[in-house]
Order: sequence, then structure tokens, then C-alpha cells
Amino acid sequence: MSFPRHMACLGGGHGLYQTLLAAQEFKAERISAIVTVADDGGSSGRLRRELDIIPPGDLRMALAALAGDHHGDDVWATALQHRFGGNGALAGHAVGNLLIAGLTEVFGDMQAALDMVAELTHSRGRVYPVVNQPLDIEADVAGLDDDPRLIRSVRGQVAVASTPGQVRRVRVIPESPTANPKAIEALEDADLITLGPGSWFSSVLPHVLVPEIVDTIARSEAMRVVILNLSAEPGETQGFSAERHLHVLAQHAPNLRIDRVVVDDSSNLSESERGYLQRAAQSLGASVVFEDVHEIDDNGLSTNLHSPSKLSGALKNICSWM
Repeated sequence: MSFPRHMACLGGGHGLYQTLLAAQEFKAERISAIVTVADDGGSSGRLRRELDIIPPGDLRMALAALAGDHHGDDVWATALQHRFGGNGALAGHAVGNLLIAGLTEVFGDMQAALDMVAELTHSRGRVYPVVNQPLDIEADVAGLDDDPRLIRSVRGQVAVASTPGQVRRVRVIPESPTANPKAIEALEDADLITLGPGSWFSSVLPHVLVPEIVDTIARSEAMRVVILNLSAEPGETQGFSAERHLHVLAQHAPNLRIDRVVVDDSSNLSESERGYLQRAAQSLGASVVFEDVHEIDDNGLSTNLHSPSKLSGALKNICSWM
């Protein structure tokens, strides 16, 4: 294939933020961010409840990541992420969340609001909610009672992400929501699609619980790449191996088909563990690519963030094989 011209990235939060920074370094002609809409905490949760809108926080972060490199655009990116201090009504709200919420009321349409913010920031891509309505996440969680076999239902993204129990399965409410048509158009036009990294149950899996999203990815001729987290997260994936992440993905989206799984090469997996991981990837139609993709801080220490430049290089290597 020729060098990908359109990269579509699915996810949310800090994981999607890093992937979009990598997409900019990748220098695709077009970047589409397809963003989870289930946040119910903090500033996003408050605006969601008070204004009955799609929670704007993950959308704001995507816009900040895609801000252009014109003079002053870095100020816009910083302003979008800035949170008000103090103890008043604005305390904790992100400027970008309020801007998106205000423009949504002005235009009567969140996509128009997102596109206006993208224009203000000279964005290098477009940002789309995965569906055009807020979603709720509900999880089956074990380990919340003395009897470890007892499964309890936990509802809400914040509750799922922070549960002290072990998440067995998640679902979205409403069930089988209709995908945003613009997100489907972006996926159909893309020649490189990424899913992850991010909070597995609360940011990544909600995408594959939208049937049209799974169907569109499965039939796509694009290079389809899952980017695994660098480590299990406290709470929802505590104790999960890399292999378990893929098994859970396949369990929730048995019809999903992908081509590559990117795993950090410093994950210290044994040869047998790498073999198990390859077999788990094969259940999704994929092979595993081990690459150095973790960020190093100013002190030379490994962080739990993907390096945009390293991830971009890994994706370029993958695409060069096609």
C-alpha cells in the first residue's frame, strides 16, 4: 500500500491523546479522532447532567492533541486543558469543556461546536463522538463481597474505572447504540485504523460495543492496529496480562477483525508468554508486533505513557510491510 493518507484513531482520555500526538508525527494527510462518550465524572459529568449533552472531556482532549503548529496554537491547546481553581461554581471545570458546551448551545449541534473549536485551534484533524448521545457503562464485577463468586453490577465510567473488584464484562446503555454516521464515514475512508491504548473497559471496549463500528472495522481494507496498554491499570484491569486484554477484546467483540497488535518490547514477557499472546492475537486475525513504544522522562526513567515519536515509528514500520 502507499503511505497512509488517512488515519482514524479510536479511544479516549490520555491514551487517545498520545495516539493523536503520534498521528501528527506520522504526518498522515488526514486524522480522524473517534471518541468515547461515556464519561460521567468531574467537569464532563457535571456538564452532562446539567445540560443534557454528550460529555465533552475526551473530545476536548482530542482537540488539544490535534491543535496545529501555527503561532499561538500552543496557547489554545493549553487553554483548552486549563482547569479553573477555587471553590466556586467553575472550580474544576476545564475551559475547553465549557467552550464546547457553550458552542453546542449556540449552534444546537455538538459536531458543529467541535468543528468550530478545531477551526480556532488550526486543528490537524477532526474529532467525532463515536455515537451522538451520552452512553452509560455497566460492568459485572467480582470480588466486592466475601464470596468471590458473587457478581455485582457497577454502573458509570468512574465507578467501573475505580472499582476495587475485578471487572468481568461491560456493556453500554443503551444497548447496541447507533453509531455516529460521520464516524462510520471516517472509518470507511481510512487506510490506517488504531484502537487503544486507554482504560480498557471504560475507554476502549465501549467502541466495540457499537455494532456498526465493529462491522465497519471488520470489513475495512485499512491496516487495523490495536495498541495495547503498557501495563495493567489499578482497578479495572488489575492483574491482567497482555494476553488477557486481547481475550477480553475478543469476548466483547467476537466479530472484530484486526491485522496487528502493538506491544511494548520492554514488557519483559517470556518466550512462552509471547507465544500465548500471539495465539490470542490470532483469534482476532492479527499478529503481534513488539516495539519500543514507551516514553522516557527527563530523568531517564520509563513512564506509563506511549511515546508519540516511538509509536509513530512503530506504525510506519507496520505500514511499510504492506
